[in-house]
Amino acid sequence: MGKAPEEEHPVKALGWAATDPSGVLAPFKFSRRATGDEDVRFKILYCGICHSDLHFAKNEWGFSKYPLLPGHEITGVVTEVGSKVQKYKVGDRVGVGCLVGACHTCDNCENNVENYCPQQIQTYNSQNTDGTTTYGGYSDHMVANERYIVRIPDNLPLDAAAPLLCAGITTYSPLRYFGLDKPGMRVGVVGLGGLGHVAVKLAKAFGTIVTVISTSPSKKQEAIEVLGADSFLVSTNPEEMQAAMGTLDGIIDTVSAAHALAPLLFLLKNNGKIVMVGAPVKPLELPVFPLIIGRRMVAGSAIGGLEETQEMIDFAGKHNITPQIEVVPMDYVNTAMERLAKGDVKYRFVLDVANTLKAP
Repeated sequence: MGKAPEEEHPVKALGWAATDPSGVLAPFKFSRRATGDEDVRFKILYCGICHSDLHFAKNEWGFSKYPLLPGHEITGVVTEVGSKVQKYKVGDRVGVGCLVGACHTCDNCENNVENYCPQQIQTYNSQNTDGTTTYGGYSDHMVANERYIVRIPDNLPLDAAAPLLCAGITTYSPLRYFGLDKPGMRVGVVGLGGLGHVAVKLAKAFGTIVTVISTSPSKKQEAIEVLGADSFLVSTNPEEMQAAMGTLDGIIDTVSAAHALAPLLFLLKNNGKIVMVGAPVKPLELPVFPLIIGRRMVAGSAIGGLEETQEMIDFAGKHNITPQIEVVPMDYVNTAMERLAKGDVKYRFVLDVANTLKAP
């Protein structure tokens, strides 16, 4: 319910934050705003650890603001709603992804792609309209405008649903936008990590024929037998790559490390497209020749708007799609970050916030 102005005091909160580019996180006390008329407040039960959390904690992209409290794969249960909230009520299962605000007036916002709004407010390391810093989901509760709240389908476990709010929409959106969601299409997925394994599951649910492209031959069995991929290419094997030239309608490239694009471009059919969703720190080389000779395209994609995010998670619910996760306690977060940097996780860490976050 809404509050009178004299009652609108900040609400104390607890989380884990990094205070410098070492990226080491520690317990952190802060405040969330009072629940506004259009706000939803919820108790955070789980929060996924995204690779971008690691980049931000260590300031690897160069624009981190400290203290930095990560987390944009957040699920929980509503505890309070503002007086004008219409879509949610106390007890609902909800989540917040990468965004908590935008201008709502630009072409992007009017076309339900708030994720491309120049004035978007990200869930953490961003600035609220009142000038305060946004803090993410490595914390005990969250408050956001109802426009940025997503309803979690009843059949999806809240721990496994959490990574869908970033990894899910990051791979769902390009599959849909670039037309790689038609049954029988041949889709490649580069990298079999947190993003890649979700891309495989979503692409298969659309009815496409999926090829995983990886530097690691050891991942072949899991890609095919566990995740359901139809074939597997070792990108460092010239014979395999040569044999597969010109066979794919499109590729979703999820790799966040520096890698060569030319061998991937030659896998595409004429008019094929490779969509970059991983974010390497160093620029990649873009060879023009394979683009010209096949009228091929290199594109990029970043998450999705809120309407599409809800569509994605409803699709995941319909097809029982959940990421493969390793649930860890809050005080394991620094170890999890170290393991994530080494690729030592199958395939997404999820913090058990509600049961393990304790006051220092």
